[in-house]
Amino acid sequence: MESRLLDKSLNPNKLLKEQFVSNLTGSSLTEIAALSTIVPALVVLRKWSSGDNTRRDAAKKNGDRVLPVRKDWMQYFCTLVVDYLTVVLPVLLVFTVLDEWAYMCSISLVILIAVYIMFKRSQSHLKAGLSQLPSLRADISSYRVSVVLVTCLCILAVDFKIFPRRYAKAETYGSGIMDLGVGSFVVANALVSRQARNITTMSFRTALSSISPLVFLGFARILSTSGVDYQVHVGEYGVHWNFFFTLAAVSILTSIVRIHPKHCGLVGLLILAGYQIWLSSGLNEYLISDKRSADLISQNKEGIYSILGYWGMFLIGVSLGYYLFVDTSLKGKNRNTQVVKVWVLAASFWILAIILDSYIERVSRRMETYSA
Repeated sequence: MESRLLDKSLNPNKLLKEQFVSNLTGSSLTEIAALSTIVPALVVLRKWSSGDNTRRDAAKKNGDRVLPVRKDWMQYFCTLVVDYLTVVLPVLLVFTVLDEWAYMCSISLVILIAVYIMFKRSQSHLKAGLSQLPSLRADISSYRVSVVLVTCLCILAVDFKIFPRRYAKAETYGSGIMDLGVGSFVVANALVSRQARNITTMSFRTALSSISPLVFLGFARILSTSGVDYQVHVGEYGVHWNFFFTLAAVSILTSIVRIHPKHCGLVGLLILAGYQIWLSSGLNEYLISDKRSADLISQNKEGIYSILGYWGMFLIGVSLGYYLFVDTSLKGKNRNTQVVKVWVLAASFWILAIILDSYIERVSRRMETYSA
């Protein structure tokens, strides 16, 4: 303990940075829901306002060969600028200087989308418009890109005062918009995983090989943060653990315990329910406590025990990915029906999270209970 205090006294800037990101309680779930609505709404409006994808898809359907050397790079640059002005910049503003207008921006975007849909109906172009909508795979790609975009913006902005403290990671109980990042990555990976595509031929050696980059990044992060004496919040994952190790552990668990994607959703819910019961039985007090023994598990208790929450969330994502892309029983069904079911599922999870947060246990990044 004395050596830790000595290190802090030798590096006062590190101590100030740790205090700047410590003792935070997060935001409300309704505000997080509003912020989570803004990003996909902007992406949807940008897609609707652009005819690039439609023209490209039409060229592919006609069997035309598109030669890379003939690309119009100026057009690509202009598209990039428009994407930045219509998606990246608005997200950056709402997450910083316009944070007090988050609800208004969210409601306005939803109303704008609703008006556009009604306009398409009134123009009797609904059928044609729907036929030009991007595929579900394109939607998932947009979701994954949005997750990376918001993560990068928040990670870069969190060290500045212009970034609202309630958006940063909460200390123990509560949640900020940054607390959604890790869960979003897990779901994004699950939707396009081998398990979601019902590929069960992967051997254990192949699974180990596939997680080797994550293990490498995990150790690289340890070495880099310690090498530059960067502040690391021990209460997030533990002394040595980080999110790369969590992703690797989830991948190994999923490879060892092979579950058909049809049943992954139910199994994932059971794992989350069992983990929450374990937490309520006393595990939460152990994880919240700052006391740590010398063993490796105690040193990294937050990261190791939270694997159960991430695994349950991953299995639910696998089930959803299988339902959207692989399940042959859904072939030929109206795409709108699938979209509506996904919306209902998302709303159900939001309502469930609010109920659990109010009556069971507060949301906690430290215990990964927000995955429930």
